[in-house]
Amino acid sequence: MMRALWTAASGMKAQQLNVDTIANNLANVNTTAYKKQRVEFKDLLYEQLNNKSISEGEGRPVNLEVGHGVMPMATLRSFTKGNPEQTNNDLDFAIDGDGFFVVRDMNDNLFYTKDGSFKLSVEDNEARLVTSDGYFVQCDAGDIELGENVKEITVSPNGVINVKREGEEESEEIGQMTLVRFANPAGLESIGQNLYRETIASGEAFEAYEGEAGSIKQGFLEASNVSVVEEMVKMITAQRAYEINSKSIQTADQMLEQANNLRR
Repeated sequence: MMRALWTAASGMKAQQLNVDTIANNLANVNTTAYKKQRVEFKDLLYEQLNNKSISEGEGRPVNLEVGHGVMPMATLRSFTKGNPEQTNNDLDFAIDGDGFFVVRDMNDNLFYTKDGSFKLSVEDNEARLVTSDGYFVQCDAGDIELGENVKEITVSPNGVINVKREGEEESEEIGQMTLVRFANPAGLESIGQNLYRETIASGEAFEAYEGEAGSIKQGFLEASNVSVVEEMVKMITAQRAYEINSKSIQTADQMLEQANNLRR
């Protein structure tokens, strides 16, 4: 069996995963604060057909070896900033920096997100700030509980939350929105719904000192960092690589066909 068949097949499988990743990036081009991914590859084992000579006078300075293809190694997420887009919605927030918002589910599990498109959830006339999926946004006092009759909410660049209620002239400070950082954000696990979960690779979340995690922009959302043109170029390159690998299989098949027909 010719090695080229399996070698080229590994290339086709790798490029198929590459196109899958590019398609996911393009599908999320309008997802708030989405961070693009790319695939990293590594070459497979090499078979040495003839070793280089180490004896004086034999004159073979290099090996004769052949590789066995390629395999995907990792998918790396890029946390470069997306462009801030003004929405004029008081419940939209963008982070100008490396920080993440902290949210909590009903089972007290903490997750992290850069999607600041928050909503109000009212229960028994008590309003709380939540994500679109109902996760509770966290501040230094726990859940961000806004209380009753909320008329206006303002958040300063350093996260201090002030609420003005119906019939009141003065605003009330209720806490400071929590921002955290990670030693290695690329190690975070994506769980969908614009949420991340910490892992051993990411390290534990740590609350940054004021300004270190970035500043909060109220009335803005962070766009995805996907460039459509860049992804289209990558897709064309991947498609061509897939095509040339299929040509290698076709060529190997034609060579085998010629060998089989030598007796005619």
